[in-house]
Amino acid sequence: MSAPMEVVVCTDSASQQLNCAVYDLHSGNNLLSYRGGSTSAHCLAILNGEYLLGAQLGKNFINVWEIQRKDQLQQKIICPGVVTCLTASPNGLYLLAGIVESIYVWEVSSGNLLALLSRHYQDVTCIRFTDDSSHFISGGKDNLALVWSLNSVLQTEPTRSSEPRHVWTRHSLPVTDIHCGLMGPQARVATASLDQTVKLWEISSGELLLSVLFDVGIMSVTSDPCEHYLFCGGSDGNIFQVTLCSQGIQRDETFQADREGNQVFKGHRNLVTCLSVSMDGTLLLSGSHDETVNLWDIQSKQCLQTMNHKGPVTNAFIMPAPANMFYPDSRPSISLPVFSRHLNPSDPGEGGLAEGVNLRLGLNTQGVEDSYLDKAEELLTLMSAATDKNVFGAGEHTRVRVAELEDEVRTLKKVNKELYEFAAQILTKPN
Repeated sequence: MSAPMEVVVCTDSASQQLNCAVYDLHSGNNLLSYRGGSTSAHCLAILNGEYLLGAQLGKNFINVWEIQRKDQLQQKIICPGVVTCLTASPNGLYLLAGIVESIYVWEVSSGNLLALLSRHYQDVTCIRFTDDSSHFISGGKDNLALVWSLNSVLQTEPTRSSEPRHVWTRHSLPVTDIHCGLMGPQARVATASLDQTVKLWEISSGELLLSVLFDVGIMSVTSDPCEHYLFCGGSDGNIFQVTLCSQGIQRDETFQADREGNQVFKGHRNLVTCLSVSMDGTLLLSGSHDETVNLWDIQSKQCLQTMNHKGPVTNAFIMPAPANMFYPDSRPSISLPVFSRHLNPSDPGEGGLAEGVNLRLGLNTQGVEDSYLDKAEELLTLMSAATDKNVFGAGEHTRVRVAELEDEVRTLKKVNKELYEFAAQILTKPN
């Protein structure tokens, strides 16, 4: 079996006719061009290998193309405000957008807005998922990087605010980029900041593993698949290669290019805003405000080719080409619904489904009848009052009544647990 074809996907902030371009990784040939509008930085996402999504620069909507239909916008997702960052879960089930200081979580299949997270104090700048879709990490202008458990976010009651699993507060200036490695909840996360540092964290423990100080602010960060190196894009146009395998490495390091494995890629003349590494770890892609996208050979540090743009590059990454990208007659497996702008929409035309059954973990207010948990709480209240003779009387009758209530509480808890497990299986079952 041949290796999957890798392509370069990139956008810039100037082109009004050409929004997104797709190039062959090795030849540099232009393969596809998606037309209409301009996409903001950190706002380009691939949804389930079937849709290309790009939040319009300075506007409150997201452009949607079917991945194989490049010449025509298929849909516009209207948002409550200007989108500052955008990502889709690798399993294709959820879409996340940063809008001002809040994170909106949509379910792709229904378009329902499942959660609204407002833990950041200033604009959210970037969001990244783990490779297994179990967690996502958000960074903001408030200098914070937050780790969220998707399962916990979806189970939280609408009336309560979700809390992140970890709050990383070691940066002193806005977080500019986030890179998440492999291994799901065991992954390591790199965060870049204008405070001239890149920090490496562990999701499982929340501990800081490494902090590297540079002479300039860092605008972007990534690593090779084996995590031997970190690549950090500077505000001066340089790309710094930091080795993670040195014997004498300390938790707090100052970057020195003469150290073994620490090198500098020189070629850009302005901010390096995007970095990505090929699947085999041999090629590095970089996008810059100098209106170029460069492809580098990592071992030799030589620039192999340059793709010129008409404006500052806002997004650039390498990915395996989706199976139907080059088949114009193919169609997505599911159609995108209308995305809601409000939690629990009552209007079927705004993300609500006209038919079928919607299940939501932790949502106990769907009907007019009390839920099992409500009934259990009511029974517990009656049990607490069982000693009041005016209610139940005294003696043997009281003890019998208390025993009956205890049995009913246990039954209700068992039924509630079974209903919860059934709902969890339905929600987590792949389409």
